Amino acid sequence: MSNCTNETSKTKQVEAMFNDIAPKYDFLNHFLSLGIDKSWRRKVIRKIVSDKPSLVLDIATGTADLAIMLAKKSPEIKITGVDLAENMLEIGRRKVERLKLSDRISLQQGDSLLLPFPDNSFDSAMVAFGVRNYEDPVKGMAETNRVLRENGKFFVLEFSIPRKFPMAQLYKFYFRFILPLVGRIVSGNSRAYTYLPESVHAFPDGQNFIDLMQKAGFKSCKIKRLTFGIATIYEGSKQEF
Repeated sequence: MSNCTNETSKTKQVEAMFNDIAPKYDFLNHFLSLGIDKSWRRKVIRKIVSDKPSLVLDIATGTADLAIMLAKKSPEIKITGVDLAENMLEIGRRKVERLKLSDRISLQQGDSLLLPFPDNSFDSAMVAFGVRNYEDPVKGMAETNRVLRENGKFFVLEFSIPRKFPMAQLYKFYFRFILPLVGRIVSGNSRAYTYLPESVHAFPDGQNFIDLMQKAGFKSCKIKRLTFGIATIYEGSKQEF
């Protein structure tokens, strides 16, 4: 993806890119992560369920994998998913309907930087592999903070960069050569899967991301590294004012 001069241009480019790869997105997600992404999502779900929320917001929901996993795990929870890409949402809606979860999962188009919900609407919020696509992460997370209720929890699952040998070297090779090649062959969109490693390398992971969460108004922020540091779960609570 080319450098963007403003928020709108990046938003539109991300929307177009994910609309384009939507039909192959689920397959590539699981294939390119060797299926490990499912275990990462389960860890996020366990954290959310332990707080016993009633209403959960799934930001950058994509094809609703995380929302569906949460709905299956806890029948008491209702989930609202938002995403820029309507083609992704359409696939998600078909999955939700097929699984007979339409009464508990609703999906709608929306921008994470301008969420279409009133203040204090949700008990928890979650986003998997979406924050790195924000033009302004602090603004996006401040919006999440706004729609959370007092002491509401926010969970972010995102790729990170391993630092230790040999995983750091293997990861770099895989992300630089294997992932873009397979992604291009299967999806037909070469830019989408070169954008992924570029966006991961540009992402401020670890303590740098915690600093951004705190700027957005979250407190008691925590980090949990997964699979040798390939992914990370970030957690924060809505700041009381």
